[in-house]
Amino acid sequence: MTAAPLDESAVVARLRAAGCVFAEDEARLLTDAAATPAELAALVDLRVAGFPLEHVVGWAEFCGLRIAVDPGVFVPRRRTEVLVREAASLARPGAVVVDLCCGSGALGVALAAAVTAVELHAADVDPAAVACARRNVGAVGGSVHAGDLFDALPSGLRGRVDLLLANVPYVPSGGIASMPREAREHEPRGALDGGRDGLDVARRVVAAAPAWLSARGSLLFEVGESQVAAAVDAVAGAGLRPRVVTDDDLGATVVVGTRSSEAN
Repeated sequence: MTAAPLDESAVVARLRAAGCVFAEDEARLLTDAAATPAELAALVDLRVAGFPLEHVVGWAEFCGLRIAVDPGVFVPRRRTEVLVREAASLARPGAVVVDLCCGSGALGVALAAAVTAVELHAADVDPAAVACARRNVGAVGGSVHAGDLFDALPSGLRGRVDLLLANVPYVPSGGIASMPREAREHEPRGALDGGRDGLDVARRVVAAAPAWLSARGSLLFEVGESQVAAAVDAVAGAGLRPRVVTDDDLGATVVVGTRSSEAN
């Protein structure tokens, strides 16, 4: 016997039983994403099994934009919109922008939507992220490079980067087990695990950033509240002027390091 097609109320009930807090909103998104009742049932099964909603429907909303997010690619978080907002406040038309550890490329794409005629480059070491980012970043005229941090970038960018957005992993290794199941099981560990204190990748980025920044270029990256002091010390130690931006509503903390024209 063929199962009856799911209506939206039945989808809500299944999602709620699976622990989805925003079951009504998710039901609408899943229903909109499905072309047939059978496809809807398959999408609901995936969500109930713990797959991130963004992987199930194939996109995430970020800074008011629809960003393609493929299975296995890091899902951009709403709190990271604070980093983009701060970068936009520092940007000028035609700025050279690098989105490092780009994942889907959401940060660079959002900044390109907010600032006129940026020269956008994005990079990631994960092949799945690079393929996904090429869809998003390519659509706004940017370039995506594959490789480990700065090794991925064209040498011609050295000393020219006005805004370096680094979506570095910053969860301490010991904290991964306590993350939501959908993140632990379906997002790449390399996009989450920042090492013993969560700042291993951030320190690598900070140490190399001055050589890539323009005379008054800025590096922006997220950290946890408990990591601020160590992150600020690293930024200052690299010869950049540190500043901290917080948004209590979104639970976001962004460290900004700016290179003055006198920096080496």
